Amino acid sequence: MSSNFPVPGDSSGSFGDKLTIETPEQTSLDFAVAGIGSRFLALALDTLIQVLVGLVVGITASFGISLISAASGLAGIWGVAILILFYFLLYFGYFALFEIIWNGQTPGKRKAGIRVIKDSGRPLTPAESIGRNLMRIVDWLPAFYAVGIVSAVLTKENKRLGDLVAGSLVVRESSFGALKPAWQTGDAPSVPGLAPMGADRLSPEECALIDSYLQRRLDLEPYLRFRMADEILTRLKPKLTLPAETAISSYSSDQILEALAYERRASGRY
Repeated sequence: MSSNFPVPGDSSGSFGDKLTIETPEQTSLDFAVAGIGSRFLALALDTLIQVLVGLVVGITASFGISLISAASGLAGIWGVAILILFYFLLYFGYFALFEIIWNGQTPGKRKAGIRVIKDSGRPLTPAESIGRNLMRIVDWLPAFYAVGIVSAVLTKENKRLGDLVAGSLVVRESSFGALKPAWQTGDAPSVPGLAPMGADRLSPEECALIDSYLQRRLDLEPYLRFRMADEILTRLKPKLTLPAETAISSYSSDQILEALAYERRASGRY
């Protein structure tokens, strides 16, 4: 569900949406939906980067094509075809590539302080990111993202067609620093000897397992609670970077799992 409220620092200067996501683990996550102004600023910055790269490559390639065309007309035609393919990949591949390797951000989005995530609050898969950005072909029509702008204005969460197809939305980066899971009872646990433990290497399913345990641990009998915590931690250990047993002996499995959950959230990877 969502409710309207002013989003501080949104470059659109308008009202944004506060989106509350109820995860399958019964954890509530609140996100500030990015305004159209923030998204336009990010697009403008990304487009500027693309134009500069395109100009440098285009000028260099044109000089090279003219040289090889003088020697072979067929080689010149292939050179032009490769250049056209490069521009296609530069425009559409640029967004997908950065969103995959930067967890939902491009250079423009990072500068504007926004990020793409799934409607569920999880990161997009590579396939979803590619599909979302291929829809720019339609969103751009008939010119200057007219279809995408109309779609963003008409949808509650400022979604262009690519977001509707991929089941994604764009949120403000500040949302991740303010996330407070339902099981939080105070400040983040103090475990200076354990962080970082490599929580970013855990899969969404493994993170969901930790959240599910933390959500229900107080309802469990003590012996069952600590046995479950030990079993979960044992399953996750191969992916984690933990200090020697002597260094972690003062922490229970329960405390380590809670620290892992905070570390994962602090990194903005859900």
